[in-house]
Order: sequence, then structure tokens, then C-alpha cells
Amino acid sequence: MNRKKKKNYINAVDLVSYKFPHLPITEQYRLIRTNILYSSVDKEIKTIMVTSPDPSEGKSTTSANLAIVLAQQGKRVLLVDADLRKASVHYTFNVSNIDGLTSVLTKKISLLDGISKTYVPNLEILTSGPIPPNPSELLNSEAMERIIDELNSRYDYIVFDTPPVLAVTDSQILANKCDGIVFVIYSGKTRKDRAVKAKQLLQKAKSQILGVVVNGLESKNEVYYSQYK
Repeated sequence: MNRKKKKNYINAVDLVSYKFPHLPITEQYRLIRTNILYSSVDKEIKTIMVTSPDPSEGKSTTSANLAIVLAQQGKRVLLVDADLRKASVHYTFNVSNIDGLTSVLTKKISLLDGISKTYVPNLEILTSGPIPPNPSELLNSEAMERIIDELNSRYDYIVFDTPPVLAVTDSQILANKCDGIVFVIYSGKTRKDRAVKAKQLLQKAKSQILGVVVNGLESKNEVYYSQYK
């Protein structure tokens, strides 16, 4: 029992934008949301992929809080745990992960049966489901493309939490299936050469990087968003 509680604590991320709406960091997540909306002037941005060069740089925290501030604007939002190797969304929202995205991809359950409501108004989630032996192949399948198309018809925004770019190829596969990418790095931890290499791989995938989130800055604002196109 103690081990399970510890695991939940380790994998859950801080939903600061829901718990503490008046903190400066929450305002920074709203700034991310605002800049994404401005990025939609020439091209509709509905499917947003969040990734990072390496693990532990804050991509899952950014994914969850971005999804929340989008939902707080009255939009229908779905957060998808597309990290089929090290899932975390079910821990964050304290829901079951017996079935999820992999269950839908393998036709074990329907898409609607895989989606769970959350305590955040307008926000629903699709957990990863059981870890498969072939994550890259599942994400690169026609079934995945059909799922994205169906989600586009049901939601205003779909936020995909994906694995680190340099760890596996999964994020590169999803990159050109999404309208834009939020790229997360950690100040003082992410090496410049690793960030550059990850960016180059995403660009080779013909994806659009919307901007960069820099976590861990020594300032009043703990998150910084920049370099929008």
C-alpha cells in the first residue's frame, strides 16, 4: 500500500493552474494559451503535441496545465497520454489505466469508452492504456490517424503528452500528425546540443514548432514561453 502511494506521488504532476489560479505561474500558462490562439490566425491549431528533448524536463506538467487553461476558456479539451512507454496522466487525474489509447488502437474498446471525464470542467482525458510491445508502430498506424480525425470532430483542442524526442521515435511520428508542437526544456538541465538535435528531428518530421517553454528559471515567473512563429 505504501509503495503504491509513493508511486502515485512520483508520477503525478502539479495541476497548479487548477489548484492555484491566481499564482504568477498560472498566468504564464494562460500566456501559453494566448500565444497559441494568436498562432491560429493563419492556420487552425487544434491538435497540440507537447514534448521535450529528454526525460524530466516538465513536458507532462506543461501538457496537463495547458489542457486545463484551455478548458477554463470554455473550450472542449481532451488530454491524450500518448507516452505509451511511461504514462503519467492517469496518476495525475487519479483514474484507471486498465484501458486507454492502446486499447482503442487495438480495437479492444471504442474511442468513446476509452475517454474519461475529469473534475476540471470541459476537460476529458484519454489515458495511455496498457504498455504495448510496439508503441511506435501503433502511433504510426492508420488507426491512429482515424482516431485523431474523430477527436478533431469532437473537441476544440486535443493536447498530446508525448515521449521525449531523443529517447524514442514516437514523438517524431506524431509530430506531423499534429497542428503544432510545444517544445519544453529545463533551464540549467537541458543541454544546448540536445535541444538543438531534438529541434532538428522535429523539423525533419515537417512539424510546426509553436514555441518553447523554459522551466526552472530563477525568476518571479517559473515558466517562460517564447519564440512563437
